[in-house]
Amino acid sequence: MLMLISCQSAKKNTPAAELVWSDEFNYPGLPDSTKWSYETGGHGWGNNELQYYTAKRPENARVENGHLVIEARKENFEEKNYTSARLISKGKGDWKYGRIEVRARIPKGIGTWPAIWMLASTNPLNWPDDGEIDIMEHVGFDQGVIHGSAHSKKYNHVIGTQKTATIRVPDCSDSFHVYALDWTADSILISIDSKIYFSFTNEHTGSAAWPFDKPFHLLLNIAIGGDWGGKKGIDESIFPVRMELDYIRVYK
Repeated sequence: MLMLISCQSAKKNTPAAELVWSDEFNYPGLPDSTKWSYETGGHGWGNNELQYYTAKRPENARVENGHLVIEARKENFEEKNYTSARLISKGKGDWKYGRIEVRARIPKGIGTWPAIWMLASTNPLNWPDDGEIDIMEHVGFDQGVIHGSAHSKKYNHVIGTQKTATIRVPDCSDSFHVYALDWTADSILISIDSKIYFSFTNEHTGSAAWPFDKPFHLLLNIAIGGDWGGKKGIDESIFPVRMELDYIRVYK
């Protein structure tokens, strides 16, 4: 369902809200290793993606001018034609419930698939049973449409039952916006600039519908191509493309 930004307001943080984790990106160089790890490889990541995710390579992930930059590039690397980065906070930032705010500007261009999302910190991860929360997804062939979703064993895109909504943000690649998740034992609310456009309520029927009662961690990445991102091909003229993040703040 496509929605315009005229939705109800998300609950704003009060002075009593406790900041429990953050990265303000106020340092130069590689991402803070006390907060971020890299997932690497070029095996398609379950979606037939075309990039190779690298580690500790500033061409693909770096902090500059107060922003975290995740950059996808067209180049030959480990038998792949594109490189990118996939940062995770697992083991360094894991939370059960709270508010997560990410101020970001996302890339544009056909073939790009940036995401700000969460997976359960279980080991090993069993998807979709352990759950997934997509705070922001965007595919370049549908410029300006932001997706928010929740996946579980009962509700996921593989069987066509995922809980999802979209909102049009025409300047998402030109301006920074605050993408946020408010997560409690009873509901998941996803918003942009304090406007809620996606809600998912705990129906209290068990973990198949609601696995969101355990710690989750953040993932930040730009995929190239894939079953969804590459649905209308890849514009080879766009590279390099970048997602810039101004800050990430997690409140209890």
